[in-house]
Amino acid sequence: MDTWSAAVMLFLIMDPLGNLPVFMSVLKTIEPRRRRFILVRELLLALFILFVFLFSGQAVLDFLNVQQETVSIAGGIILFLIALRMIFPQSGNPLGLAVGEEPFLVPLAIPMIAGPSTLAALILLSNQNPDRMIDWSLALGAAWSISAIILLFSGLFHRLLGERGLTAMERLMGMILVMIAIQMFLDGIGQYFTHTSGML
Repeated sequence: MDTWSAAVMLFLIMDPLGNLPVFMSVLKTIEPRRRRFILVRELLLALFILFVFLFSGQAVLDFLNVQQETVSIAGGIILFLIALRMIFPQSGNPLGLAVGEEPFLVPLAIPMIAGPSTLAALILLSNQNPDRMIDWSLALGAAWSISAIILLFSGLFHRLLGERGLTAMERLMGMILVMIAIQMFLDGIGQYFTHTSGML
């Protein structure tokens, strides 16, 4: 996977357009000036967590004694489930915040931006090609930057696209993510059989 493909994949997993209604719902009871500060803070916290997982992913896998193909298969399954939720969204707000409560770290930074699927994808990238950490850092930075711009201008995007437009974009991203997830799963299966036959 090249840098551009990795950036697109990470952007699709972060799903900023799909998260717009959630962000607006959480922050709507907070005054506009404070809202912008909270959003920037949560974005920076999420970026820090994402980079920690990118650079410590290999150490985590070594500690758990997990092989590369296992991460690829698991990552494909996780991405597939996330993609299905994007295509067939469920109603209701699972965040559990009280009205007027100011979010900190949870739920905006984690799991809305730095979600489990994004963290799993970063571990997968760092595990597959540990010598390309600069490429993965650039991909993560690009995906985060575009997501941050979309979320910071959430009101504008919501007015331009409307509820139906946001739903359509999220489902389109979900369809693309399904294909990426299946490819990741198939790559993991292929690596597993190659590894097993090599040992035999």
